[in-house]
Amino acid sequence: MLEVIGLLAAQAPRLDRALKKIAKAGGAIVLLDGTLVRTRRRTGDQDRPNYSGKHKAHGLLFLALTDERGNLMWISAAAPGRSSEITTARRSKITAQLPKAGLGAIADLGFVGLDDDPDGPVISTGRKAARGKPLTPAQKEANRLVSRERATNEHGFADLKAWRVLTKVRMRAAYATTLLRAPLVLTQLQTTR
Repeated sequence: MLEVIGLLAAQAPRLDRALKKIAKAGGAIVLLDGTLVRTRRRTGDQDRPNYSGKHKAHGLLFLALTDERGNLMWISAAAPGRSSEITTARRSKITAQLPKAGLGAIADLGFVGLDDDPDGPVISTGRKAARGKPLTPAQKEANRLVSRERATNEHGFADLKAWRVLTKVRMRAAYATTLLRAPLVLTQLQTTR
């Protein structure tokens, strides 16, 4: 059983190949988001890193890239639940890979500050209101447009989280990465939008 899961997971695309595939198909942008796959709590101190204060639950954080239609194209390696999305994206070197493929990305407010290049930003996010400085109507409208484009990303996550095997995850991050990439391959074969 584990060999089959390993063989399926080995078929999951790497980041650079997934981006090249999107660019070759005529895509101009990818949608970037992160999700917490809830896990069962293990006893002892070994599960402490998996507790997400944001979600108030134990889990593993995964980043995913989808194309403009919401088809899942790539999933990052599992990170402990306490990790932030922006840190996980930096470790995956997403901002370095996007320009090489000639693509841009749209992401949520969890990725504000990921792309620090003001001259040629690769990742578009919404704006956050600062204390005492509310957003202008134009900034609010821009946030609505970004949210509208990102809605298809959530459909890709829904396709992946529909796999029941993910409800009983109780393992280390390396094994969870393999376990999640296997359904990604099956989801890519099953789903065409």
